[in-house]
Amino acid sequence: MSVRSETIFKPDIFKGKVVFCTGANSGGICSIQVDTLMRHGCNAAILGRRAELSLSAAKKFEENNPGRKCLGLSGDVRDYKSLQDAVKKTVETFGKIDFVIAGAAGNFLSPIEAASPRAFETVIGIDLLGTYNTIKAVLPELKKTKGSIIAISATLQEGATLLQAHAASAKAGVDTLIRHVALEYGPYGIRANTIAPGPIEGTEGFDRLVPKDTGGQLNPAKKIPVQRFGTKDDIANATVFLCSPAASYVTGTQIVVDGGEVLMKTQNSFIPYPEALLSGMSFRPEDQKKDAKKAGSKL
Repeated sequence: MSVRSETIFKPDIFKGKVVFCTGANSGGICSIQVDTLMRHGCNAAILGRRAELSLSAAKKFEENNPGRKCLGLSGDVRDYKSLQDAVKKTVETFGKIDFVIAGAAGNFLSPIEAASPRAFETVIGIDLLGTYNTIKAVLPELKKTKGSIIAISATLQEGATLLQAHAASAKAGVDTLIRHVALEYGPYGIRANTIAPGPIEGTEGFDRLVPKDTGGQLNPAKKIPVQRFGTKDDIANATVFLCSPAASYVTGTQIVVDGGEVLMKTQNSFIPYPEALLSGMSFRPEDQKKDAKKAGSKL
């Protein structure tokens, strides 16, 4: 079972440090990471598209971590200028940036034919271009602090994952980008890695993409080698490790936090293959709700 990061790392290991994070206002993986780093002494700046959500999330992080400060910023990671402005405001507020988490992402279930070119472009833009823009905007500050970068990846791109061509393509690009960042900026003292989460309970992505009803199939958690879904602490521990001096010789690689799920490749295994594709089943959330309602009316 997972353990709290405080049982492994010093509670104030990041005292005086500053983390800049995109994608932390949705209650997902990045929210866990920011909350954890603040718990260990960091101040933080978070950026999201909607100002009210960023401000609300920042306030919650501060409430969870008395004595720490969190700056809520708004901007679109696809717009490089908005990243530059956010970095400037962060440095004006805290004086520096030590850690960067590039985690803004977009995803949905869809076969290739059903996803428009614009939808594909949107996912690539948020995930891949957004990660590039984030890193590019913050590099001048990381050179000063010899900082660390964590990009949020996935295991979708290992082999192939049903209905995830768009997201898998984006994350494959993120993995490649991070390796090049590690290669080019290692001489400046900057480390760059990715974390590839598996199904993590209590996150927005888990609630949206992991089905509550598997149609009588085996509990999906039982298909994972360690026999459970991931917890927020699993992500927290990997994040603290990569930002800590314990990972000073770790760069250009990926930490997979999935309990071995990628070995079984169970993602979306609840979808009947190839029947779902050949039948023209819709995977849009609104259509899924309609189908469920119709099914219920027939019982």
